Amino acid sequence: MNRALFLAVGTALCAVPLATSAQTAAAPTAAPPASAKAAKTPIAADGHADLSGFWSNATLTPERRPAKLGNRLNYTPDEAKKMETAVVKEVEEGNKPTDPNSGVEGGKEDPKNLRPEFAAAGGDVGGYNRGWLDPGSSVMRVHGEPRTSFLTTPDGQPPARLASAEGAGGFPRGMGSFDNPENRSLGERCIMGFGRNAGPPMLPNGFYNNNYEFVQTKDNFVIEVEMVHDTRVIRMNATHRTDGVRPWMGDSVGHWEGNTLVVETTNIPQTQAYNGSWKNLKVTERFSRDGADRVYYSYTIDDPTTWAKPWGGEYEFYKLQGIIYEYACHEGNYALPGMLGGARRQEKEAAAKAKAAPTGGQ
Repeated sequence: MNRALFLAVGTALCAVPLATSAQTAAAPTAAPPASAKAAKTPIAADGHADLSGFWSNATLTPERRPAKLGNRLNYTPDEAKKMETAVVKEVEEGNKPTDPNSGVEGGKEDPKNLRPEFAAAGGDVGGYNRGWLDPGSSVMRVHGEPRTSFLTTPDGQPPARLASAEGAGGFPRGMGSFDNPENRSLGERCIMGFGRNAGPPMLPNGFYNNNYEFVQTKDNFVIEVEMVHDTRVIRMNATHRTDGVRPWMGDSVGHWEGNTLVVETTNIPQTQAYNGSWKNLKVTERFSRDGADRVYYSYTIDDPTTWAKPWGGEYEFYKLQGIIYEYACHEGNYALPGMLGGARRQEKEAAAKAKAAPTGGQ
């Protein structure tokens, strides 16, 4: 994880949810075993497959495959069990009481026992103990297979960009400028969640609040994202807008192909660039039921000006044992005014030091 994400995570961690989902950090989100195909797909009031309800995509499986796994699409059952058992120990260690008199560094877990991203989030000012994090505790299963990555490219990595592709787009990352709020990332400003929770494509952020509500009607399919309370409205059987406006989550239109909901999104803004692509990016998502408690989800990335051919990934949402609540990001966002205030303080100190410095003599 890079420094830019540390900053976004640091702010997001300070923006405490008004209420967390029914699954608490003490009992980490665990996906139920992948069920066999339901004998009969549930049907909604609109006459199509019923995808409505509360779902989660929290998981131990990353979008990109760890390089050491090469072209392996799946873990062995033993490997998956070992990873999931390790999380139980990780949570037990992280939930141990912290001595309130131990100082900033006191009570920190041994970094060797933590995932690198957790060690960073917990170590920075505003970071959380492991007990506050709910990243998922199960390897992602797709049709029962324990996957090593979401991406289904041969090596589980994004393909090489065309030599003619434009430079990577997106919001400026890294430390950036502290001159004003508009210079900070969307996650720090509580505009969009970090880690592409809302998408498209929709991806878990690896920390918490990876939960969703799907609301299905005849004219719209609505995805409520717990992280930062984003709402994506998918217009059914519509055409894409032609006014040049690029909404935060792009312009999504959907249609049904049998029992599969197909969603095509264009007009994605530069601030939501995916692997450097945005201007000509089209993301096609497919949702279908895979048993009583799971929704199969796949996404195809298509930008002929950036990659030679379409590519993408897949995973499965699993039923959330509870509901989602408002993520009160602004109400708890003390980090953003703190960062800007700190920058103003540094500027004043620098100005005072320059004023006090002796000037050059004759």
